[in-house]
Parts: sequence; structure tokens; C-alpha cells
Amino acid sequence: MLDTNNKFIKNKVGLLNLAEELENISKACKVMGFSRETFYRYQEAVKDGGVEALLDKNRRVPNFKNRVDEVIEKAVIEYAIEYPAYGQLRASNELRKQGIFVSPSGVRS
Repeated sequence: MLDTNNKFIKNKVGLLNLAEELENISKACKVMGFSRETFYRYQEAVKDGGVEALLDKNRRVPNFKNRVDEVIEKAVIEYAIEYPAYGQLRASNELRKQGIFVSPSGVRS
């Protein structure tokens, strides 16, 4: 019987425990709404690396080329807090008057 307090993998561990309890993988998968293929993937991951292996591993690498400069980002955030009713176009224009060049979509993002 596997045990975890991590809410991200509770369903995965629950599936493995239910299959062990029922002694029927197909029935456990049907009850929990998982495919048998998924069950065997989870079972293999636990066998190889323990319960922590069930945590999702985000393979996506952030693209820092799309980020604006930290100074500009800070100015946009401060301006948005000071004038919350201004839209992205007006905020962009007002920041441009202060010498901070950022597009309206840059303000939104």
C-alpha cells in the first residue's frame, strides 16, 4: 500500500492502491477512469523511482527572449496598480510619455 500527502499524485497513488485492493487492474481502472496503459505507466514509474516519480515533470523550457526588461516590467506593474482603470493602450501611451517604450500588448502580457 502506497501513501502520499501530495495532492498532485493522490489520484495516481489511489489507482495503484485500488488495483492492489481489488486484485483486478481492469476494474480499478474502470472505477477510477484511467486506461490500463496509464496504470502500467504509473506502476513502472513507482517501481523505478518510488512515489516521487509520479510527479509531473514539466519539460517546457521558458523562452526568455520574449520577456521585456525587468525595469520596464516593474514600471508597467507600478503604473497598473496606480491607475487600475486605464486600459492597455492608454497605459502604453502614458508610459511612452515617461520614456518607457512598451507596446499595448506588452502592457497586457
